[in-house]
Amino acid sequence: MSKVNGKRGRPRNVEAQKSILSASYELLLENGFQFVTVDRIAERAQVSKATIYKWWPNKAAVVMDGFLYAASERLSVPDTGSAYNDIQIHATNLTRFLTSKEGTIIKQLLGEGQFDSGLADAYRDRYFRPRRLEARSLLEKGIDRGELKKNLNIDICIDLIYGPIFYRLLVTGQTLDEPYVQQLVLNAFEGIRSN
Repeated sequence: MSKVNGKRGRPRNVEAQKSILSASYELLLENGFQFVTVDRIAERAQVSKATIYKWWPNKAAVVMDGFLYAASERLSVPDTGSAYNDIQIHATNLTRFLTSKEGTIIKQLLGEGQFDSGLADAYRDRYFRPRRLEARSLLEKGIDRGELKKNLNIDICIDLIYGPIFYRLLVTGQTLDEPYVQQLVLNAFEGIRSN
């Protein structure tokens, strides 16, 4: 046995993990969440179910990680030195992703999550909380640089900026595009700028 990170044991099989994540994502795109099973993921990835359960507690967790693995490059966090520009880019990238073929999976996962608490926990923990933390960090930097009001309620600001995106995506079905996001962020910043 080899030593990894000071511990005895076999190193994680990175190739097997990538194969599992890719398989879960492919099956999600092909069939939707309801029809993805750990058996099908294992078969597609050419691993055992035990291998999957060694790294993930359930189907929802591996499917969300597969989804995020495939999507991570499209959701990079900007750092332009301006809170306004960073939020504009962050919100626009999120909107582009949500309206893409891959992003439509989020709508499906949100719907399924109403009946599957494990899936709801997985998408909150693995997708939405990290996005909120990214937005929080961007706004905190803006406060630190004096661009935004010092007494800003960051959680409300995040809801104010990102909530309408999801409202249009999931409820009204109105156009969700770059000009809309630009106006949304512009209007939000009129109320939160420090001057």
